[in-house]
Amino acid sequence: MKQLLKKSIYITVFGMITMSYQACTKLDESPYSEAKNDEFYTSRREILQAALRPMTHMQSWLAPTGGSGYYYHSELSSDQLAWPQKGRHGYDAGDHFRQHYHTWTDNESRTRDAWIGMWTGLGYVNNALERIQAASPEKVGMEPDELNAIIAELKVLRAFHYMKIMELWGNVPIAEEVAEEITNPETKPRAEVFAYIKAQLEENVPNLLPLSDALIGRVNKAAGYAMLAELYLNAEKWIGQPMWDECIAACDQVLNGEGGGLGGGPNLAADLTSTFSNTNQRATEALFQFAYSQKGGFAFDWGGFFMGYDYMKDVLNVGYGGWNAFVVIPTAFDAYAENDLRKKEWFLFGPQYKYGTQTPVLGTEEWSGKPIVFVNSIRRESEGDLTSAGGMAQGEENSGARFNKYKSGTLQDANYRENHYMIYRLTEIYFNKAEAIMRKNGGVATQEAVNLINESRKRAFSAEDWPAAQYTTASLTLDELLAERGREFIFEGKRRTDLIRFGKYTTAAWWDHRPSSDPNRELYPIPNTQIAINPNLKQNPGY
Repeated sequence: MKQLLKKSIYITVFGMITMSYQACTKLDESPYSEAKNDEFYTSRREILQAALRPMTHMQSWLAPTGGSGYYYHSELSSDQLAWPQKGRHGYDAGDHFRQHYHTWTDNESRTRDAWIGMWTGLGYVNNALERIQAASPEKVGMEPDELNAIIAELKVLRAFHYMKIMELWGNVPIAEEVAEEITNPETKPRAEVFAYIKAQLEENVPNLLPLSDALIGRVNKAAGYAMLAELYLNAEKWIGQPMWDECIAACDQVLNGEGGGLGGGPNLAADLTSTFSNTNQRATEALFQFAYSQKGGFAFDWGGFFMGYDYMKDVLNVGYGGWNAFVVIPTAFDAYAENDLRKKEWFLFGPQYKYGTQTPVLGTEEWSGKPIVFVNSIRRESEGDLTSAGGMAQGEENSGARFNKYKSGTLQDANYRENHYMIYRLTEIYFNKAEAIMRKNGGVATQEAVNLINESRKRAFSAEDWPAAQYTTASLTLDELLAERGREFIFEGKRRTDLIRFGKYTTAAWWDHRPSSDPNRELYPIPNTQIAINPNLKQNPGY
């Protein structure tokens, strides 16, 4: 079956177009559905605009920009981030509680938004592919090789969409074309979807252009190899077939520079901040990124999810505030050693002062008129509770350590809010290869695996502390590797995938979350509204 998903995608494209454009871009929509094929794409510029349109939409569901997409589900159902109720704020009909406690139903509005947003993105890819594949290189003024590389970009981007859709929902339809009429496509088994993704990536990644300055913000060969590495790494969990050698080979193609790189890379950054800074456009670790720009009118706006109330503008000397939404789960913050430099660089914690001064910033809710001090607890401390474990309903405006991994710079900074968002970075390839080596070796670390993880980890410790902090083949167990992945990739939208692959998502406890021990919770339910629209969709087990 290779048509667009019946009414669920049909409704998605037309029902969500206003939302997706508000979230992604301010460009005016063209009525393409009313145009003839021969009116499309008369220049190289129009081809590139069409090819990049799916990337702008993908930002709305993949990056932490405030939408209820993949990022929201990946992080809030896992063991590092939560959106607790903080007094009168943040209950939101219990949406975030159900994510945290794994008690969601098949009627979650945010899961429906994720489904619609991600399938809409797939529709944009299919639409662009259909038009671009029909374009004449001579007519648009492009060399055939360049046009074919753009077609490969879109096919790889479609496979990436499918990998994320399959990850959340498992068994889903396969859609390659923009249907001219409404159909009722059937759910395909996860193994068939996996095979489709694998074939599309393996066929098209070699045809991509290597990462270079000209490919920033576009699908490139390094990004394609990173996607393959992720697919292979999760193959045993997703389809019951380990692909450790394939994962190692894909990682090596990135590490050997076969996919290209930026700034003479790919190379690990020597520090903890440059990859996420407001000058990270050509970061040597970057493999695949969203090319945001405040100067270009499309800034990376992480404020909604991650910024506290408006008084945080005074702390950071910035022009944006937030919803005081996501906080770090206490057990996740405790996972960092006190001498781990990431604990200082990537979080806001403790007393908060007006930028450049020792003047405390004052609260406006539970701590109204009193200094704001971010604490590693989520409980009613303003009411005297200083000892309980707390819970999702007991938060206050200062509960939990906060996000500070990406730093926008101040209002006076020439590069204020020029940060790009990293989808894949080189450190992940180091971790993926090390894990594949260990799993191939029965879960036991080899010296090569240890060296790969230590290369990353040493940035997080001073020269004085490093001898005691580095791993050995005895100390780098699989459990420790999962813990280190969490410390390194916190806030990057990776955690749910990791917990599932390590068998911890439904079996482990964290903070006030107790395991469900229900393997069906490793997949989300297909929204019941979509099944009502297309009865050929089959609901996942347990819902």
